[in-house]
Amino acid sequence: MSMEFIRKLPVPQEIKKEYPLSVAFELVKKQRDEEIARIFTGESDKLILVIGPCSADREDAVMEYIHRLARVQEQVKDKIFIIPRIYTNKPRTNGTGYKGMVHQPDPTKAEDMLEGLISIRKLHRRAIEETGFTCADEMLYPENFRYLSDLLSYVAVGARSVEDQQHRLTVSGMDIPAGMKNPTAGTLSVMFNSIYAAQSSHTFLYRGWEVHTSGNPLAHAILRGYANKHGESMPNYHYEDLLLTLRLYEEMQLANPAVIVDTNHANSGKQYLEQPRILSEVLHCCRHNNDIRKMVKGFMIESYLVDGAQKIGDGVFGKSITDPCLGWEKTEDLILRTADLL
Repeated sequence: MSMEFIRKLPVPQEIKKEYPLSVAFELVKKQRDEEIARIFTGESDKLILVIGPCSADREDAVMEYIHRLARVQEQVKDKIFIIPRIYTNKPRTNGTGYKGMVHQPDPTKAEDMLEGLISIRKLHRRAIEETGFTCADEMLYPENFRYLSDLLSYVAVGARSVEDQQHRLTVSGMDIPAGMKNPTAGTLSVMFNSIYAAQSSHTFLYRGWEVHTSGNPLAHAILRGYANKHGESMPNYHYEDLLLTLRLYEEMQLANPAVIVDTNHANSGKQYLEQPRILSEVLHCCRHNNDIRKMVKGFMIESYLVDGAQKIGDGVFGKSITDPCLGWEKTEDLILRTADLL
């Protein structure tokens, strides 16, 4: 048999009931969601930083990182709004390798999806209860969103998922911002069709239900660079790229034109140390064109406690086991210098 059914997993409502979020922290999330929405609609001119590890590999290291972020957030709160990345679902280019905490709560042990679903909920809940942060995650599996829907304040749809119908329609039923990345081939029309779909209402099949959505006006673009026909990384964060993105928003007549610039991945050619330079260049573009400044709402940055990346089992606390990340000292410096530039 090519597909083995291992066990029936609890529905989201059951896990939410077992690991609930208190009313007090529901209010914290509501307040953060409202502030984030004001940024995306242009009512606030704060800059968003969606920042954190490429993948959340272990709870203790991720929480140490987020506690440090919370202290820096207090210093820059008048100019910058930080949304920590707790990415518990990890897409893989060829389908192999570490797929995130939802698959393996412990990367050195076998996959356990039930324990994974519990672990990712506990981690996101810890983040808000201990630091006041509501966080971002990547929506690799649309059907899993409901396990975290009361905890997340931002969702990203990856470059390999952005053309998928189920991802687009699921985003149309969210009440938080969802960033749609340009595909790995770089075709911006694909990303904009995805945003259009996500901002529209739909009726479709979801988790065994017929559901209707009203559309998500906070669905927006994430520019992450692309690969050309030779497999070489090509950036799309330059001034001309931002002007093109602005023009496409105008042509599509979409609500709340917004861009988050991903400073790593193909934009940096996976040279993670380039992230501060890329951020500075985009801010320079914003200073020279007010329409670009209004459209660019923030940046996505990959950072962790220790510079670079390691193999699973190397055991360096707070060092990425997937893509290399900026270490903490460089991260703190980047956040503070960014605030000075605003």
